[in-house]
Amino acid sequence: MITTPPGLYFLSLAYVASLFPGLFCMQAVSSFSDSCSTSILRLTNGVLAVICSVLIYEIITHLRPSLDDKKATLRAVVLSLYPLHWFFTFLYYTDVASLTAVLAMYLLILKKKYLFSSLIGALSVVIRQTNIIWMLFVACSGVIEFTQSRRKDRAEVDGISSPREKDDPSANLKDASIISNLRKRRVNNGAKSRNKITPQSSVPMTYTSGLLDEIHDIIIISWNHFWELVVSFSPFFMVFVAFVAFIRWNGSIVLGAKDAHTVSPHFAQLLYYGVVSTLFMVPIHFSLDQAALLFRQFCKKKLLSLFQWFMALALGFLSVEFFSIAHPYLLADNRHYTFYLWRKVINYNRSTKYLMIPLYVYSWFSIVGNLAKNQKKLWVLVYFLACAASLVPAPLIELRYYTIPFYFLILHTDIPDSKSWFFMGLLHISINCFTMYMFLFRPFYWKHEVGAQRFIW
Repeated sequence: MITTPPGLYFLSLAYVASLFPGLFCMQAVSSFSDSCSTSILRLTNGVLAVICSVLIYEIITHLRPSLDDKKATLRAVVLSLYPLHWFFTFLYYTDVASLTAVLAMYLLILKKKYLFSSLIGALSVVIRQTNIIWMLFVACSGVIEFTQSRRKDRAEVDGISSPREKDDPSANLKDASIISNLRKRRVNNGAKSRNKITPQSSVPMTYTSGLLDEIHDIIIISWNHFWELVVSFSPFFMVFVAFVAFIRWNGSIVLGAKDAHTVSPHFAQLLYYGVVSTLFMVPIHFSLDQAALLFRQFCKKKLLSLFQWFMALALGFLSVEFFSIAHPYLLADNRHYTFYLWRKVINYNRSTKYLMIPLYVYSWFSIVGNLAKNQKKLWVLVYFLACAASLVPAPLIELRYYTIPFYFLILHTDIPDSKSWFFMGLLHISINCFTMYMFLFRPFYWKHEVGAQRFIW
């Protein structure tokens, strides 16, 4: 049953329409409907995967302009081989199109093309309705970057005006024109050269501030630039309002099988995502250096760290005990790897799910610690809330739901060591070889249904 909007079908229709004249002239097909074959429809995702790889490369070079082309290409290739993305490139699922649209939206907002970003955001929601959360996350990231750039403008102006104010009484009269010129220069040059202006996401904070300080700064700067902010980000608000209207009309965010996909408080899903994501980034999160770093951070503020770990373990216990859902599809469909992960790992016996709580907590502490090295604390909080909003309501454990949050995580994690990227690439290739072998050469059969069944994520 179809449970997502028809965005992928619209893209496929456009793609098939572009191929049809050539196929018809070569007498490969006799009608338009003949060109809508399974292989051609699946090829839609192949084309989108190539576009997605280009977008990944562009985002990497934008976030880290000092990175040379070889290293940027290596990272883009490794990320394109991410198993949960790569596998569905060969099938007709919405995952590849969804990721491509979200990354395109994010790249456009990094380049301060807010209107086009919101239009791609609308397309991403038409492909998969839960992308409304990632559209809001991208918009919030844009607001944070917007206020950060205005803060730099103010700092530049203060640096110019402060030495002159003592000697020149007319300096204050000239400040307004200086501010205006600086802003115009930033707007005109920001999109032309990524080497001159380093985005906020790739530069460590040059001052120490707390979360409340960052929120206070954003509120003040946003108020001072209220109308500029409204004009820039109102298209995102319009898409959000349209989505709310659709939810009200439809009665739910769910399409299709509403009974099987009801919104549920599945907090354990957030814990599973933390472990899965860190396992796909083993060299970063499960190295001796990372463990030593977390231990040093714990020792710096023992009481605070002890309280944080205690609260995290307590919340993990409550999530596992009261908000861990065993969906009927999870228990019945042995085609999915999650069926075996649930039976053989998570729910192997009564104690297993509790023994994994420290691993869940460590994974999230490692994720947050790595992100906080280069991101504002507010950005990390918004990312966590976006992950929670997209994953917690989903009652079914589907690893492909983790794809978009994983890409935002790894794109903003500083991994300067090329050896780690090579190791991750080998890990991804090994997993891809295994999953493709199981899919192609290990079919099995159900007694109650005709045809071969195959293992998928």
